[in-house]
Amino acid sequence: MAFTRAPGKHRRPSRMHRTTARAAGVAALTGTGVVGTLAASPALAAEAPAPESTGLTPVVTLGDSVAEEIAAQAAAQEQAARQKLAEETARRKAAEQAKKEREAKERAAREAERRRLSTFVPPVSGSYVSTGYRSGGSLWSSGSHTGIDFHAASGTPVHAVGAGTVVRAGWGGAYGNQVVIRMADGMYTQYAHLSSIGVSVGQTVVPGQRIGLSGATGNVTGAHLHFEVRATPEYGSDVDPVAYLREHGVTL
Repeated sequence: MAFTRAPGKHRRPSRMHRTTARAAGVAALTGTGVVGTLAASPALAAEAPAPESTGLTPVVTLGDSVAEEIAAQAAAQEQAARQKLAEETARRKAAEQAKKEREAKERAAREAERRRLSTFVPPVSGSYVSTGYRSGGSLWSSGSHTGIDFHAASGTPVHAVGAGTVVRAGWGGAYGNQVVIRMADGMYTQYAHLSSIGVSVGQTVVPGQRIGLSGATGNVTGAHLHFEVRATPEYGSDVDPVAYLREHGVTL
């Protein structure tokens, strides 16, 4: 007995028809959440090919303009660093130079002070010793001369022989008007029989500074300058004035 294909609706669907119907079914299941389950199944996942993995790291190639800009920035940073280093070096050298100059000035000031303290001059310029130290005679209560006398007419300028501080300035009895100076080395110098006094107690003096004028005040026979060197400000502590001045470079 022979069979023939059934006509109409009983015919088997074509391949295109089956694919379209399957797609329509998946679309219909989208709203039900079933599609997520279906997509997770190995059968359906196999239909969507995964991206191919080559094992290579992607490389980004920069254009010439970008590379030049980066190089220019690097060069500018290097130049700025060099400039900063140069400025710091210059500041350091300037500070070192300033320190050297300051130290040099301090040394010069100390040397000038040392010279000032060690400089001595005669008490009367262009004069000479008219009566020597320890000369005997009835003119002195101690029986001998406790200082030296310089020839000087009344009104002749009298100078401090060295740097020091005035400890007495005024009337001194038999010495008349006197000035006593404590010297920088701790000794004392006395200038007596002055006609006038030009300094006051507590005043500092420098070598050669005028402290008064010679005269004939006190116990004298005529105008002159009586000059003494003492270990203390008091009478009786006298030392040889000529030897003292010679020790400090003054030759009489």
